[in-house]
Amino acid sequence: MASKTNPATFLRQVRSETTKIHWPSRRETMISTAMVLVMVVFAALFFFAADQLMGWLLRLVLNVSV
Repeated sequence: MASKTNPATFLRQVRSETTKIHWPSRRETMISTAMVLVMVVFAALFFFAADQLMGWLLRLVLNVSV
């Protein structure tokens, strides 16, 4: 069973742990954000193209005109 911790002690421990975190710089954050946006665009284009191709093949196989 876990022992109870004094709230003040807990907050001191939390503050101590947050000083050990390496926070990314503004430049690192901007680069990561840009890379995520680029990958989202690539994924969207890929899935759009795959959807169009599968739709075209399905219409071809089923001989359905739109």
